[in-house]
Amino acid sequence: MKARYLKRNVEEDLVEKMVFVGGPRQVGKTTFALSLLPGGKQDGLAGAYLSWDSLEDREKIIAGRLPPGQPQVILDEIHKYARWRNLIKGWHDKHKSAVSFVVTGSARLDYYRKGGDSLQGRYHYYRLHPFTVMECMAQPDTAIVTQLLRFGGFPEPLFKENERFHRRWLREYSDRVVHDELDGLERVREVTMLELLLSHLPACVGSPISVNSLSRLLQTSHESAERWIAIFERLYVCYRIPPFGSRKIRAVRKEKKLYFWDWSRVENPGARFENMVAGHLLKYAHFIEDTEGHNMELRYIRDTDKREVDFVVLRDGSPEFAVECKTGERAASPACRYFRERTGIPRFYQVHLGETDFGNADTDTRVMPFATFCKELALP
Repeated sequence: MKARYLKRNVEEDLVEKMVFVGGPRQVGKTTFALSLLPGGKQDGLAGAYLSWDSLEDREKIIAGRLPPGQPQVILDEIHKYARWRNLIKGWHDKHKSAVSFVVTGSARLDYYRKGGDSLQGRYHYYRLHPFTVMECMAQPDTAIVTQLLRFGGFPEPLFKENERFHRRWLREYSDRVVHDELDGLERVREVTMLELLLSHLPACVGSPISVNSLSRLLQTSHESAERWIAIFERLYVCYRIPPFGSRKIRAVRKEKKLYFWDWSRVENPGARFENMVAGHLLKYAHFIEDTEGHNMELRYIRDTDKREVDFVVLRDGSPEFAVECKTGERAASPACRYFRERTGIPRFYQVHLGETDFGNADTDTRVMPFATFCKELALP
């Protein structure tokens, strides 16, 4: 397998700082971290890799024992340890001239601080995303888009390309997130309700999500439903994007749209394609933010008359481009022209699963295949 898209940037940062790599469970964080070791994966497993999920390694971590003679150490899932930040702060301050540290975890490492951020200025944080079109371009354009749409971007089901395996993987993944990840990080008693919520959320993809409706479905309070969704966001299961407002349109301002890191769990074909596009755009935004320091945002446009464009990407508060998703090859959406005339968005694209490519994004709306869009914008 070729090097992941973050490797060069992470290697450059490790010269001076620690690197934190967050992302969904089973997205490939451990494999990626081991690929950074000078001796490769096998040597890394022999000494430079410590996982909190291993009882043997856990004893070493609690005792504060670093693997001897290792120029680079990987600490996996260590955020589940209440004192992890002070521990690695001490290790880094004492050994930074001789040892570089990579910290990986399947939860938002910037959230689980256990108090103040004692590591401020000592690390760079990266978010590792599932595979996308640009990481799989060894295959023909249409083939990789079809494969990604069908199996998602997580390495194991994507490269096995087996429907039976994929169904079992989805079921087991959901069980591990609810029962394993939550157990070590969140105080949640209503596990059955979280399972019900997780099974229902894929049907919410593609439309503004109503937390009030979810609270009625779950027969719980609005605060509880909101908190449970926030937990899934912290565990890299799903994410929400807010609307984009403009003075010249009567934009909705509160309702967010929800998407999954693994878009393959969405049944509706149109919603699944929209979720896959969202995943590619979020990966682009996070890559620019994590490597270049720009403030990147992914939003959508919708007004009170229900005109909508699926996505708009903002860089440092200014809109960069907007994207509308259609599974079929259709003429440009009238909503794109309407919002172009009333917002400061410079470019509009309409992406689809066909082969037609026409229009101009700078003057109207360019209608183009999704794979072409990914290559021309260099989405990672």
